[in-house]
Amino acid sequence: MLVDHHCHLDFPQFSEDLGGVVARARAAGVGTMVTISTHIRRFGTYKAIAEAHEDIFFSVGTHPHNAHEELDIPVQEIVRLSQHPKCVAVGEAGLDYFYQHSSREAQAEGFRRHIQAARETGLPLEIHARDADEDTAAILLDEHSQGAFPAVLHCFTSGRDLALKAVDLGLYVSFSGVVSFKKAEELRQIATVLPLDRILVETDAPYLAPVPFRGKTNEPAYVVHTAQAVADARGITLTELALATTDNFFRLYKKARRPADVPELVVSATGAA
Repeated sequence: MLVDHHCHLDFPQFSEDLGGVVARARAAGVGTMVTISTHIRRFGTYKAIAEAHEDIFFSVGTHPHNAHEELDIPVQEIVRLSQHPKCVAVGEAGLDYFYQHSSREAQAEGFRRHIQAARETGLPLEIHARDADEDTAAILLDEHSQGAFPAVLHCFTSGRDLALKAVDLGLYVSFSGVVSFKKAEELRQIATVLPLDRILVETDAPYLAPVPFRGKTNEPAYVVHTAQAVADARGITLTELALATTDNFFRLYKKARRPADVPELVVSATGAA
């Protein structure tokens, strides 16, 4: 079994064939999916998708692109909404200096609010970080000094230093289809040095389809190819990688229901299963 902990099933690319997308994921061995919030005000949409499918969960939060649009929503509203039984994460939130659709100030304020929500709820924060390694690390370190919180750096494309700092803080690092790209050797190297018990895989669908589907609409079924790329980089089998990342998911996303036929996996301090 594999888990796609970060996809956007509400996006228009899936509107005409969501049932098919979910069926193909299940057929590929993807037993759990989390559809990720980009706007708190679309909470009802994410909730409806999750409630219609036993193996789909969702998050609540504001993407950094939209941070300026939802700064009027208090932390306690995020906390209240997160109490839904199938809401298993906060975010995505963070910093994106590549596009900067929101000001850096608005993104930072939103990021810190979501960290507070993650700290209060115990739900993991899905962190978006693009071209903002230094400021992301600074906020994580500052906020961690005020109290620990669970989180994952999703769709990781940043530098090795940020990945290692995140792991030192007890956070997780997630790889998307980018890790399979020909020019992503540096990213594959990062995937080899991180502890196996701190790695996740995802699609970020409908974006960033892995090889051999690069350039096409991504979907949760393709997380198998991302997992294979990480397994190859680490010199382990796909089965070993799937067992570890699935176990990591259920350790981090404590509200998500672990299927009865998916046992817990003990990973040693050296990262060997």
